[in-house]
Amino acid sequence: MSSRSPFLFLVVLGLIAALGCGRRSASDATTETPAIVPAVTIPHEPPVRVDVTFPVMLGIDTLEASGFAEVHGKRIGLLTHPAGVNRRGESTVAVLQRAPDTRLVCLFAPEHGLYGLEKASAQVEDSTDPRTGLPVYSLHGRNRKPTPAQLKGLDALVIDLQDIGVRSYTYNVVMRYAMDICFREGVEVIILDRPNPLGGEKVDGPLLDRANFSGVGAFPMPYVHGLTLGELARWAAATPGILDVPEEKRVAGRLTVVPMRGWKRSMRWPDTGLTFVPTSQNVPDFRAVVGYAAIGLGCESSGFTHGLGTPHPFRSLAFKGKTSSRLEKDLVALRLPGVKYRTIAGSDVGEKPGTRVWVEVSDWESWRPTELSFHLHRLACRYQSPNPFASLSGFAARSFAIHVGSTAWWQALLRDGAKVDVETFLKGWRIEADAFRETTRPFRLYP
Repeated sequence: MSSRSPFLFLVVLGLIAALGCGRRSASDATTETPAIVPAVTIPHEPPVRVDVTFPVMLGIDTLEASGFAEVHGKRIGLLTHPAGVNRRGESTVAVLQRAPDTRLVCLFAPEHGLYGLEKASAQVEDSTDPRTGLPVYSLHGRNRKPTPAQLKGLDALVIDLQDIGVRSYTYNVVMRYAMDICFREGVEVIILDRPNPLGGEKVDGPLLDRANFSGVGAFPMPYVHGLTLGELARWAAATPGILDVPEEKRVAGRLTVVPMRGWKRSMRWPDTGLTFVPTSQNVPDFRAVVGYAAIGLGCESSGFTHGLGTPHPFRSLAFKGKTSSRLEKDLVALRLPGVKYRTIAGSDVGEKPGTRVWVEVSDWESWRPTELSFHLHRLACRYQSPNPFASLSGFAARSFAIHVGSTAWWQALLRDGAKVDVETFLKGWRIEADAFRETTRPFRLYP
């Protein structure tokens, strides 16, 4: 394994995603009449105060600045998507095509396809890229990993994916699956690193139980993990039992991480000065990244809906049969640090005009990203009788388990419903998150 040492400059962060919030399930017997309030301006997050001295250079930028040393003389494949661009907005595909003494042989596409046009969870077929004429192998269709035949003749697989720092976002999963097969087949993995949009300091939520490993979670880590993909790859490659490969293959595996310049762990995406390119249809901007982490799990099969029309997924809440004023009152009563709520006029896609509760991160330092979601699960049990989670079965039950990750929480929710002890679980998960932070500290690339 090799990994270039990071440069001590400044600036950057990364993000983005898509997760499907749950069903609009039963409300309780009392249906309240919505009160219409005047439309208000969509709130902004607190201002970001980081002095940007140097431009952030992404992994693809530092690769080019090095004269493409890491890919020199190699036949390579590239796993990427529309957010795989350099700081000038130029596609990594185009950049690698002009790399001297390097041959880009084929492309691999994650969920949503090479150009981000496919809907979440849609099966994507292999194709030919109309822009380059290169074969495009889908890793979200018949196969979830490259096949040995697709890797045949490659010296390295280059991975340039923009993740959003959340466990259930499938780009970190496809990276791990690609590492599995490349290590087995003796193909070098080269990660072009990118910012974690949420920064590198927030680590929060339950660890993923191995029984719940799936296409939306393949690392035993908290829901908000605080790492870049390059750091995550370094941890996985160096730690027995994370990759699905024989131990001798893991030890012999070749990993190169091309780091960013100028990124610090304290940086959120707006601090980087980089243009955010949507990573999927439901993660069009940094706001959606924040909302994905904050309420995505809370909407999983709970009856809560999360959007405000197409432009604002994962930012506002509604529950059928409950007025926004009632919901806002119940949310305020939770007294969660770093979060504020506001009733605004608007509706989610397909809903009648009405009001919703906008969720705002008011204090980034005290905000614990996943906390609200688990209170939403308990609140859903208060709003519905019988316990809405007890009726889940088959795909819905499995979807809840693999997104949330904690079997213990699922069992407690089924058993206790509205009396579930959220606070005890949150305390335990904070201890696990702190332990994960310490375990992965040696694999960090950035201060």
